[in-house]
Amino acid sequence: MADPVRKLLTGSPGGGAQADEGVEEGGGVKCSKNRLEMKLVQSGSENSSEAGLTNDITALVLRRQVDRRKAAVYLTLIGLLIFTTAFLLGYVSFRGMCHFCGEEGELVPVEDPAGPDHSAGGGVIYMGELRDMLKKYLREEKIESTVRRVSRATHPTGSSEGNALATEILQSFQKLQMDHTWTDSHYATLQYPSRAQRNALWLVDADGTELEEILLDSADYCAYSATGTAMGGVVYVNYARKEDFDKLRVLGVALNGSVAMARVGGGVSFAEKVWHAQEAGMVGVLIYPDPADIPQDPRRLGLHGNVAISEHVHLGSGDPFTPGFPSFNHTQFPPTQSSGLPLIPAQPVSANVASKLLSQLVGMSCPQGWQGRLPYVRCVLGPGFSVEGRQVKMAVYNSMSPVLLNNIFASIEGKAEPDQYIIMGAQRDAWGPGAVKAGVGTAILLELARTFSTMLQNGFYPRRSLLFVSWDAGEFGNVGATEWLEGYLSMLHLKAVAYFSLDQAVMGDDTLSAYTSPLLADLIEGAIKQVDHPKHTGQSILSLAETQGGWRNKIVKPLYLNSGAYSFTSFGGVPAMELRFHEEGRVYPFVNTQMDSAERLQELLQGRLGVVGLAVGELVGLMVLRLTHDLILPLDVTCYSTAALRLSSQLNQLSAELQVRGLSPQWVYSARGDYSRAAKTLQEAIKNTDIQDERMTRLYNTRIMRVEYYFLSQYVSAVETPFRHVLHGRGEHTLSALTEHLALLRSDPQLFNEARFRRQLALFTWTLQGAANALSGDVWNIDNPF
Repeated sequence: MADPVRKLLTGSPGGGAQADEGVEEGGGVKCSKNRLEMKLVQSGSENSSEAGLTNDITALVLRRQVDRRKAAVYLTLIGLLIFTTAFLLGYVSFRGMCHFCGEEGELVPVEDPAGPDHSAGGGVIYMGELRDMLKKYLREEKIESTVRRVSRATHPTGSSEGNALATEILQSFQKLQMDHTWTDSHYATLQYPSRAQRNALWLVDADGTELEEILLDSADYCAYSATGTAMGGVVYVNYARKEDFDKLRVLGVALNGSVAMARVGGGVSFAEKVWHAQEAGMVGVLIYPDPADIPQDPRRLGLHGNVAISEHVHLGSGDPFTPGFPSFNHTQFPPTQSSGLPLIPAQPVSANVASKLLSQLVGMSCPQGWQGRLPYVRCVLGPGFSVEGRQVKMAVYNSMSPVLLNNIFASIEGKAEPDQYIIMGAQRDAWGPGAVKAGVGTAILLELARTFSTMLQNGFYPRRSLLFVSWDAGEFGNVGATEWLEGYLSMLHLKAVAYFSLDQAVMGDDTLSAYTSPLLADLIEGAIKQVDHPKHTGQSILSLAETQGGWRNKIVKPLYLNSGAYSFTSFGGVPAMELRFHEEGRVYPFVNTQMDSAERLQELLQGRLGVVGLAVGELVGLMVLRLTHDLILPLDVTCYSTAALRLSSQLNQLSAELQVRGLSPQWVYSARGDYSRAAKTLQEAIKNTDIQDERMTRLYNTRIMRVEYYFLSQYVSAVETPFRHVLHGRGEHTLSALTEHLALLRSDPQLFNEARFRRQLALFTWTLQGAANALSGDVWNIDNPF
């Protein structure tokens, strides 16, 4: 029996393989990975075999220790190999599933239309690749050539040239790989210079007898001016801002019954100038470009002294005869008109005409800072003339006309959330050649549409839909865009993620400004750090702005009334932005004149029109990529907490004056706190949620998309007060009106109206509280303790 045992333990022929697989303990139990064997060894074996057996066991034990060390090393190596393989497979799998785009564009894949199987030719494209693709396909030469083509002739709304351009743009969209192209038509009432009678200006005597006619260009006019005649002395009102009229009242200048002479600019539109003059009791307004604001130069780069600047004077947007309603041809409304239509005539005049009139004025000297640079003019306020009894008579004969408008649309459908839209748009019409007013925006719009269409052919699959729109009747106050908003307002706040206006995007090449809803402000930083400044090669827009004192204060600006983006936010509740390159401290002088040509713009830019237009296209394209591919929309819902906090601070400073009148700001504080908490809670919930959960992602995005809409006051009429946004809008319900009224508590307590203030405070408080409640989500998440 000894030999079989020896053979088994020593690995002799016939037993070696099994011996390496197990160790026998207790005299014959062998554990094999394949089987368990038991062998019996007799206790009475020969003595001669014991020594050899002991030696063999010792050798076997030593060998087992070596084998165990080898096995441990092998197992460690195999474990490392398995871990590395699993990690790499998991990483690739995670990257394939991840849709969230971080601050630096955490490489986000695009939805594959073939579904999760990632069919051949599909697969994953990351954000870095999309950025490279965008830059690769954008073409600066196409932007320049389109500007020249669009601005080759005057093309106002309703003209044969305007209709031909609309057809050309529609055909351009149809040639691209778009999912849909269509036309949205409206009938709107527009105002044009009368063909039968020219607008006129005279110097008259005390009896109204016409002494001298001052000739005006028949093409110069203010759309939506009141018609008829006005006569009176002339008062120089600087920029016709509210503070300018306040100053004139303090100085005791007679405003009632006079004609205002106002400068272009000052940060207020023509409509606001006319409104302020009307409120002051004046009977008419003349508006001129002062050389101090708009350079005059007989050469190509300056404005001639005999050129006037035209602009509409409707204090609003859209068709003023269907305020708050869409002007579709199947709708019939009783006679009505916008409260923003002026009741006094307005007319643009040249610097030469203004110089002729202002040089004859007598009266009090102008306040400091009001002096312009008109030749031969000593700055006095009027209203009297050096010849006693002399006055000015103005006559405006513009006529209203119903016109068919055509907005041209093209779209690329989103593959995951096609019912959410990122919209890009530009005004198409112009009273003159309109290189800046219409050509630049149209060129960038068409180039972005071509670029995204080309990207689509190369593997680009947007998560959300892209809309490209050419708007009609922009010169009359964004009529085409506003009528479309009015027609689809009930659905847009659930579908429109953001709007980018491309109007007047290039007026220089020095400084970038972003007139924007605060919700979109954070998007700008990611874009400007990736785009080179068109005037400083090798430097990003962000790095250059930071060297000049902080990029946010320099670049981010509030929306303004005549912006193509304004009505989207203030009327429609859609976050909107308008980008613009311009010259620091210098105005492009040719907008809204017959001199706004591609040649002059190119000369001003020293041949860099295509480069600057390309920079705008890249900026908009990069922000659109973020919005169309991030699973969670990258909009800053906390931004409005700051505005409410400023009001709370102001109320706190005036707490003593308020308490005397029995007024308490406590509910404003409460509403501000509720909104701030709701916004932060939503942000935290998003951070702690699996964003691959489509249901939760959809719920969060719905709440984020509606934030702007929450701030449209539900307590005022969209017909009487179309700009209902309490922070960006216009009217008694707005935060600006509330704070102006509040300031009277110290500056002029007698003018403070307690009943009016209570109403303003209540409207703002409940709008803010409503926004907080809606942002909280479901009704059971709203925390309003007693």
